[in-house]
Amino acid sequence: MAAVTLVLRDVELEGTRTAVEVHDGTVVRIGDDVVHRAGALEIDGHGGALLPGLHDHHLHLLSMAARTASVDCTTTTREADLVRAVRAVPGPWVRVTGYEESLAGPLDRHVLDRWAPGRAVRVQHGSGALWMLSTTALAQVQHVLDDSADVERDADGTPTGRLWRYDARLAPALPPVPLDLGALGADLARHGLTGATDATPDIDPSGVRLLADAVDRGDLPLRVHLLGPSSAAAVPAGRGMTVGARKIVVEDHSLPDVGRLTAVIAGVHATGRSVAVHTVSAESLVITVEALRRAGSRRGDRLEHAAVVLPGLETDLRALGVVVVTQPGFVHAHGDRYRRDVAPTDLPWLYRYATLRDHHVAVVASSDAPFGPVDPWQVMRAASTRRTRGGTVLGPGEAVPTAEVLDSYLRDPADLSRRRRVAVGGPADLCLLRVPLATALAEPSAEHVRLTVTAAGSTERVVGS
Repeated sequence: MAAVTLVLRDVELEGTRTAVEVHDGTVVRIGDDVVHRAGALEIDGHGGALLPGLHDHHLHLLSMAARTASVDCTTTTREADLVRAVRAVPGPWVRVTGYEESLAGPLDRHVLDRWAPGRAVRVQHGSGALWMLSTTALAQVQHVLDDSADVERDADGTPTGRLWRYDARLAPALPPVPLDLGALGADLARHGLTGATDATPDIDPSGVRLLADAVDRGDLPLRVHLLGPSSAAAVPAGRGMTVGARKIVVEDHSLPDVGRLTAVIAGVHATGRSVAVHTVSAESLVITVEALRRAGSRRGDRLEHAAVVLPGLETDLRALGVVVVTQPGFVHAHGDRYRRDVAPTDLPWLYRYATLRDHHVAVVASSDAPFGPVDPWQVMRAASTRRTRGGTVLGPGEAVPTAEVLDSYLRDPADLSRRRRVAVGGPADLCLLRVPLATALAEPSAEHVRLTVTAAGSTERVVGS
């Protein structure tokens, strides 16, 4: 929208009811002396809290948009229903997301061939780490399959259809997936989000351009912070996008030796960037900690997930000074599966939060959407209750107050130690609630979000009513 003057009156800002004036993407005045201006858009906040726009510190924007063009496994509980949905998809390719083994067991090309004979079917595991392809699909992508352990093969060397961490390598062989980034942007704004850190590893230039164009058009009314590009030069200048730490994936199905990971981390540090190391299993975290110790940690180094932190590692993480970017929403969304599938020795140490904080390890919450719930208010509830969908409390000692999780969403993506504030001269990235902050924290819900304002791009955009 064109630049306008926006006046928010009677809003609760850091405990005080006041008025805030915004013009051309900037907060220009705060206080009771904000005057009426001809042509200004004025909104009475009725005492609702005004926050800096929320920022999700780990998600995958293009995967989120692609999921809407896919068969969603999370909406069904029976294999027969899923098979019917797969067979009903028109066209030569069928894309399926959110698969969990509890639905129909492990998948390979033989199972998918039975589901949809002769069809090119690809199924993404709910973790996002694994694609499972039918025989027809494999035949169409065989020219991009390599000899790495990421391509699972049977005893005679034939691919089983299970491809690990293969998104970037598969992309050139796949038909384009229709992406409605406008719908995604509107949905994020409805949750109060004005920023997102895209953690897609090795995102290619076409993906970067797609996101940059969507930000420019206003389809994605967000500030986008990228971890995947190999260098800052990969991002078009002045496009509302920034580059942060370099994403490194430690693959659990093919763990690296410590020396090799140490060299990779040291190489990234030598370019002046921090690292964002994806580590899920206890084994991968032990390797990562040792590699960081050998390479020397750098301010801004992050651990993505750190899903299993065994006792004793808290001290190592504190000494390294790394930030753990965790996903409390997984406890609710996937907790019942964890109780079935995770080794009993690891289960008590899943997605630790309070213990890390108590050991003075910096912890920041995020969603990992679409693999976890994107709703930040749902993430707050999950972190404070640790309750699974089935009602079991998983790791009750790791629960933290909702206010602590909200504080994560108010952190600066470029410096997670810094909390963003609504301040004169600052960007007009704002989230207006319908209720005071205390009410929202007591019963967190996206329904409390009344208005989202973002200054991404050339001017402010207002979403809500």
